[in-house]
Amino acid sequence: MTEDPALDAARLHCRSLQEALDGLRLHGLPRIADWGGRLASVLTDGGRLLAAGNGGSAAQAQHLTAELVGRYRQERRAYSALALHAETSSVTAIGNDYGFDQVYARQVIAHGRPGDVLVLLSTSGRSPNLIAAAVAARRAGLRVWALTGPGPNPLVEAAHEALCVEAGSTATVQEAHLVAVHLLCESFDAAVLSAPFARPAAAVPGRMS
Repeated sequence: MTEDPALDAARLHCRSLQEALDGLRLHGLPRIADWGGRLASVLTDGGRLLAAGNGGSAAQAQHLTAELVGRYRQERRAYSALALHAETSSVTAIGNDYGFDQVYARQVIAHGRPGDVLVLLSTSGRSPNLIAAAVAARRAGLRVWALTGPGPNPLVEAAHEALCVEAGSTATVQEAHLVAVHLLCESFDAAVLSAPFARPAAAVPGRMS
């Protein structure tokens, strides 16, 4: 410890993040790689990814969908992925008419099809609107994956599969979730680009090679 509380807090934060990433590396990588391969199979076959979260986790969900609709590293075709919280008119209308707990469940019913994937991100794993979305998705035949903080928690129980980050800080969980999102994108791209049917992406107009 030093006489600078801010510096001590920063060191503690970094130590906590390193511990969380060590746990992710030791216990989470096989699941993330498996998810990436299965997601590639779903999306290349015309399926869709839906994603949702609240607050910082909403930003993580939108980050994931942006990487799939755009690109992560290498050129490839665009794939269908929707961040449900970004549908602001739907969110506010559903929240006003049905309550905030239903803002994602109703969109899952509208946009999801059997075989699609729903990814839910939550640091606590206790958000009622995400749990309701998981229940609605399972009833509609979607596959539900959850990224949460420490388990067990209700969202883990509601999902088909989950990856739990063991960390005591909300910020640390969110930071580890961002790494998990990038690893999922890497695994997805590796599966897509190594598939027998994969073809080089067309050049993007206006982009320097």
